[in-house]
Amino acid sequence: ECYVQNTAREYAKIYAAEAEPLEGFGEVPEIIPIFLVHRPANNIPYATVEEELVGEFVKYSVRDGKEVNFLRRDSEAGQKCCTFQHWVYEKTNGSLLVTDLQGVGMKLTDVGIATLAKGYKGFKGNCSISFIEQFRALHQCNKYCEMLGLKSLRTAHQKQRKATAVKIKTLPNSSTVKKTVPKKAREPRGFISAEH
Repeated sequence: ECYVQNTAREYAKIYAAEAEPLEGFGEVPEIIPIFLVHRPANNIPYATVEEELVGEFVKYSVRDGKEVNFLRRDSEAGQKCCTFQHWVYEKTNGSLLVTDLQGVGMKLTDVGIATLAKGYKGFKGNCSISFIEQFRALHQCNKYCEMLGLKSLRTAHQKQRKATAVKIKTLPNSSTVKKTVPKKAREPRGFISAEH
């Protein structure tokens, strides 16, 4: 628990150093430190200690990425948490994702980390790799992602599909008209359309 949260805290410090100087970015989420305490005379010899967070506790992101959380999407803290996730994902080339971001205002605690199966630079997270896949599929960039110059997570195929989507117009005697697709608009070799 300490290792995961303090690793995420180090990423948050680097994120803050990049984001805070940007004009208009403002306050940056902080992951509070957690400490392991050894108490040899106690029945439970080890405990964790962290700062007490007072106020409304909010989950800005969830471990499985499925829950729709309006406070995450609509609040400044929530948007900046999503941007932090995107930033970490991009900085680690999609190998690591800080998730389960929750706390009071901009102070976060009890976070999780998902890594690819092989881990990332010797570190293995405590969340399933599926969280990375879900984040990649569900993340919607916001103004803070744009301020940091983060790349959209939409795949090239999704971009191409959206750009080439056009309305089909009904032509007179359309059943006798041979339809042709310009060479540039054809799908790449090996692509199987969902319509077939």
